[in-house]
Amino acid sequence: MVKQSKRMQEAIAGIDRSKVYEVAEALTLLKSLPAAKFDETVDIVVRLGIDPKKSDQLVRGAVSLPKGIGKTIKVIVFAEGDKADAAREAGADEVGSDDLAEKIAGGWMDFDVCIASPDMMRHVGKLGKVLGPQGKMPSPKSGTVTPNVAQAVEEFKAGKVEFRTDAGGNVHAGLGKRSFSVEDLEANLSAFLDNLIGMRPPVVKGEFLKKISISTSMGPGAWIQYGA
Repeated sequence: MVKQSKRMQEAIAGIDRSKVYEVAEALTLLKSLPAAKFDETVDIVVRLGIDPKKSDQLVRGAVSLPKGIGKTIKVIVFAEGDKADAAREAGADEVGSDDLAEKIAGGWMDFDVCIASPDMMRHVGKLGKVLGPQGKMPSPKSGTVTPNVAQAVEEFKAGKVEFRTDAGGNVHAGLGKRSFSVEDLEANLSAFLDNLIGMRPPVVKGEFLKKISISTSMGPGAWIQYGA
């Protein structure tokens, strides 16, 4: 068993795991706990009331967080010609086609988001086994397969985050940094959850947002309630 640090022990002691907190109260509490030596990300995990084994109940998308995410996102783009030029002007960190595919196939994964023009999927499709497990495979649902690659680059650079259900029916995302104000974190959280609620599959009945936990990247989680 891994021995917990004194900081972590104090942080765990500061959260009542039997309690469901109001959003602002939980965020204030997280920011008051002993901090790590870097500006941690504030993460959210949502347990959805879906059957993750059924493809028509899976949720995948992206949402622009109004207060950004507090870090520089590395974005690569599969595009050629004018679209490639536009992607570079929009701030893409790397742009290419078959050359970029070869680089990724060779093991290069130093990027956060992969965007592709639809006509480039002939190159990207071959990378499914590499990009899929990393959650970086472009998809129309998340806005990463699009003819307007420049706009997509700008949105992800500005604080757009992707999310998808995992094998347990959970959705994970970063909401910003611990150094953000409670108000900014709350604005990002509301934008994320409102977007998630709007993506509820029609076949899903009953409670959709079953459990919601927020935490810092190196700290314990607090249960929160959202909405009615």
